[in-house]
Amino acid sequence: MPSNADPIVAQIRHDMHALITYVTGPDSASQTAYTVELTLFRRLLALGLALLRLFFLTRTAARPGAPTADDGTVWTYHDQRVTTYCSVFGKLRFPRHAFRAVGLAGCCPVDADLSLPRRCYSDLLRNWTGYDATDGAYRETADTITRILGLALSVQALETNVADDAQDVVAFYAQPPETGNPVGVGTILVAQADGKGVPMIQPPPTNPPLRLGKGQKRTKKKEAIVTSLYTIAPYVRTPADVRAALLHEERRADHPSRPQPVQKELRATLDGKAAAIATLQQRAVLREGPHILARLALTDGAESLQQQMLLAFPTFTLILDIIHASEYLWATATALLGETSPARTAWVAAKLDLVLHGHTATVITQLTEEAADPTWTEVQRKAIQRTIGYYERNQDYMRYDEYLAHGWPIGTGVVEGACGHLVKDRMEQSGMRWTQAGAQAMLDLRAVRLNDDWDAYWQFHRQQQHQRLYGMASGTPAPEAQVLQMAA
Repeated sequence: MPSNADPIVAQIRHDMHALITYVTGPDSASQTAYTVELTLFRRLLALGLALLRLFFLTRTAARPGAPTADDGTVWTYHDQRVTTYCSVFGKLRFPRHAFRAVGLAGCCPVDADLSLPRRCYSDLLRNWTGYDATDGAYRETADTITRILGLALSVQALETNVADDAQDVVAFYAQPPETGNPVGVGTILVAQADGKGVPMIQPPPTNPPLRLGKGQKRTKKKEAIVTSLYTIAPYVRTPADVRAALLHEERRADHPSRPQPVQKELRATLDGKAAAIATLQQRAVLREGPHILARLALTDGAESLQQQMLLAFPTFTLILDIIHASEYLWATATALLGETSPARTAWVAAKLDLVLHGHTATVITQLTEEAADPTWTEVQRKAIQRTIGYYERNQDYMRYDEYLAHGWPIGTGVVEGACGHLVKDRMEQSGMRWTQAGAQAMLDLRAVRLNDDWDAYWQFHRQQQHQRLYGMASGTPAPEAQVLQMAA
């Protein structure tokens, strides 16, 4: 232990003794549990900072040998350089031994031994603040950290940390999943895709209007393509079962419980449909195995998205989401009969029953005959024609009788939920506007959290961070580290 650590050790021992005296002596005798708990927490944070300072002084006391390099570079001792480290206990500064080489900025070998991050914020602090920031506004995270740990972090610092810490998400998910067929993994591989808008920062208009016109908005959105990939066990149902669920009818008592998605992976990208579906296809290939007996791709009927799915998944069965199919019937019934008409539900139920039994062509014929009725208004006829067009275009993806008999899912509820939970709940909070880079970093890290991969990702991210900064060879700094270490 270095000699300059003696005063720190003495203070730590004094503070430890003072804590014991506090909880057993007269100072806490008349205090409430709340007051004592809060006092202990604050004093333990200060004690943790002192212990961390002692750790760094101990690890950096001895002068290490000069770094070695395969290219024959000769490193010579230079001096000691002080760096700043912002931990969960607080901010501290400590010196490290530095070396220089001709033509290079220099390095501090102990930085690699300690795996210090590129910027002053500790990995643990970034882990905690990043986890919180993926759920709420940056300002709320900063306020929470100040309230709990007494640290003052700026919104800009949090944004920068999130951007840094999201950079390995793509590489993390490029890794193959666990091999084999773990217990509980379903035999149906399901890929889903949908879109959700993210409000983006726009350049200020040259001549902004005093009032917006009808339909005008001050905020423009960029579509994030959300994808989900999972396996699931078969779930055989009858058309009557599905109709009862969709129309909130009484369901049979012996109805089996619905299986849950397994190893669900959510992603979202602002790089467009082609990029999103290409990534989804790559991940689906890694999920393949002898246990996969069926492969399904589900969308909401958006033609451009369907085309991307068909190109990327030629061996998958494309299925139209049943909710969207039924919503077209509801919209038509409302246009024809009125939203409060008691006949509306019966009208929808009759046609929905045909659709679920695989008789979409019959429904199209019936609607075509309805459209010819001269008593309908132009608005009503357009509502009928809209449903006819939607059903004609998607008829090949509406063989619901076959899908149900196989026990296949016919709804995009997983990706629909992800559009809300992954994108909307975080990206569309009050007043939020995003740059594309900032939004993508947040979407990436939020997906890691929602996929329950946070701890695994952070272990991977720290390994990648160390390799980028310090290289693989012990004591040989990477070029980026040579610059940042001496600058520190």
